[in-house]
Amino acid sequence: MPLRIAILLSGSGRTLENLLDRIAAGRLPASVEIVVANRGNVRGVEVARRAGLATHVLPRGNAPLASWSNAIFNACRAVNADLVVMAGFLQLVEIPADFAGRVINIHPALLPAFGGKGFHGMHVHRAVLERGCTVSGCTVHLVDNEYDHGKILLQKTVPVLPDDTPESLAARVFAAECHALPESILRIARERNDP
Repeated sequence: MPLRIAILLSGSGRTLENLLDRIAAGRLPASVEIVVANRGNVRGVEVARRAGLATHVLPRGNAPLASWSNAIFNACRAVNADLVVMAGFLQLVEIPADFAGRVINIHPALLPAFGGKGFHGMHVHRAVLERGCTVSGCTVHLVDNEYDHGKILLQKTVPVLPDDTPESLAARVFAAECHALPESILRIARERNDP
């Protein structure tokens, strides 16, 4: 049985494209049932709509966190999502009890280092370079009610090169993310189908 996935995104949709490519190639036993974005004017929404995916734009605005989170997970419930994947989703959400252990995130650093509020995108890679790290990478983790805090499922490392810029490091880390996230989803699918 393919894993029914809901994707949450805030930006370019490159992670969504990667997953859709792997699903189409038969390398990931999953189906993207819905995409929820917290911003409407982002490329990720266009990617989702071009792919014919049910797409909802749910900006938080001034809504309380609990009611906004509930609206997001109601959309996921409506499509019977088995797994919610934060694919560049830059907002904290409250995880309802029925989705505990069923929400994952990909983070562009080796957690617990360089995680938490404000650590996203180029902010992470600049911090890694400023600290003088020789290794970086990405982390797939379960999502709880704190930024970048839940149980780590998988990490992939990449070297930090002496002449790296935030952009060159970001490209190397994203290449690792393109393997780490599908690998994690595949493991979850196997565990679900063969407990």
